[in-house]
Amino acid sequence: MGDLTNPADYKTAPPPPPTEPVRRPVEATLRLLGWAWVLVRHDALAPREITPLLPVWIRWLAHLLHAFAGKEGREGRPGQRLGKAFEHLGPVAIKLGQVLATRADIFGIEFARDLGRLKDALEPFPVDQARREIERSLGRPVEALFTDFGPPVAAASLAQAHPAWLADGRKVAVKVLRPGVERRVAQGLDSMRLAARLAVRFVPLARRLEPSAFVETIARALQLELDMRLEAAAASELKDIMDKDVGVGGHMTAPAVIWDGVGKRVLTLEWAPGMAMTDPAAADQPGLDKNALADNVVRAFLTQALDHGTFHADLHEGNLFCHAPAELTAIDFGIVGRLGPAERRYLAEILWGFLSRDYDRISRVHFEAGYVPPEHSVEAFAQALRAVGEPVIGKAASQVSMGRLLGQLFEITDLFDMHLRPELILLQKTMVSVEGVARRLNPDHDLWAAAAPVVERWIRRELGPQAQVRDAIEEIRATLKALARLAQNPPQPQTVVIREAHTPAWVVVCVTLAMTAAAAALVLSLWPSIV
Repeated sequence: MGDLTNPADYKTAPPPPPTEPVRRPVEATLRLLGWAWVLVRHDALAPREITPLLPVWIRWLAHLLHAFAGKEGREGRPGQRLGKAFEHLGPVAIKLGQVLATRADIFGIEFARDLGRLKDALEPFPVDQARREIERSLGRPVEALFTDFGPPVAAASLAQAHPAWLADGRKVAVKVLRPGVERRVAQGLDSMRLAARLAVRFVPLARRLEPSAFVETIARALQLELDMRLEAAAASELKDIMDKDVGVGGHMTAPAVIWDGVGKRVLTLEWAPGMAMTDPAAADQPGLDKNALADNVVRAFLTQALDHGTFHADLHEGNLFCHAPAELTAIDFGIVGRLGPAERRYLAEILWGFLSRDYDRISRVHFEAGYVPPEHSVEAFAQALRAVGEPVIGKAASQVSMGRLLGQLFEITDLFDMHLRPELILLQKTMVSVEGVARRLNPDHDLWAAAAPVVERWIRRELGPQAQVRDAIEEIRATLKALARLAQNPPQPQTVVIREAHTPAWVVVCVTLAMTAAAAALVLSLWPSIV
């Protein structure tokens, strides 16, 4: 196995995304108040489940808010109620909920999974409007590209999908942005930026979560999703990556892009095979191996992230199709996660550290990557990690108290002053989604056992003996290139001028007299012993 003893050469973490100003503060404030009312109606602002945990002086206010809760606020768990409120508030709130689902360490695993089920299903807009959007974006009639164009089969907060058929008989999926969605997104982001500033100013506990960087990460993801040409490029890139991985643990494919049907507001893909995993009948397909399918979800994600540094960052059931025996097809490529070499090594070594129970290495990796402030103790952090990992490793999910585990993890991150890292939000979000999909397929799924082959392969390839030989060869090659450049452009000789120093005569006389006097004094002091 690879050498994990040498410190990794981690680069400095990228700076957080620049914070944009609140452009319309009055409108943003009014919109925030409207959001607060919707949350109150869904009993999601101060849920009744946490009221006993609040300070006494706040409980009366929480009870007052509960009195205004509607029918929506009396049913379901807190995460389910918050998810429904976010669906009511629109695309930015939905995206916020999907990102909050990554913070299971803060809110608990059940709450995070409830939010992770946000499918942002909305009422579709009319087919006539979709046709106009297609024609405006592509610059030609719908009939010029499609022989048949069907009604919407899925409608989300940003876009909706239509089945269509090409002249060669292929069935395709046409994704069309909602009219006016850009304006709604801009307004929602303005309100979220205001809320982040208020949280930083008045809620000290929230500062560790870096709310402004959190919002800007969401904003950047949404802006990319609002250009279908960028999603088409992401779909094409991920298809190439997944095709390379077939046979080496990828276990996931992507539909091909129909570039003639791509515009700023329109995306056309081949129809995905199999059944959507949101369909209750999907798990009952003949010959489907649910255990293998759960493994493949995890391994497909890790293969993309570790081997290529590019991964599908929205892998929930609504974006996955499956068919026997355990094949997966991903759709909806609006969010793509990217990891540099340092982050990939960080992820691999963390996973391998837990698999091999090397908590000291996990601790040192966190310090080397800058995720734990240097004033803390490496040994103390390793001890804390051991307390988290030992009760979990090797046990089935049904035997693990995830609530207690994640509560302990949050206590550790607070104890060691660990802040939210914006560059890892998409990675954390996807890992939570992937684990949730796998656990719903198999409640006793062992995430660590599924991850082991992919992580071990990466460690062996990147840190094993062959990798060390490869790195040595690369160093020799770089040295030879440097020597060749030196031979071609030798350093130019430099002329050194040596000037004779001229000492003033009076200095010479004074030094001579001083030396003579010192010699005479020495002789006189030794004279008795001489005679």
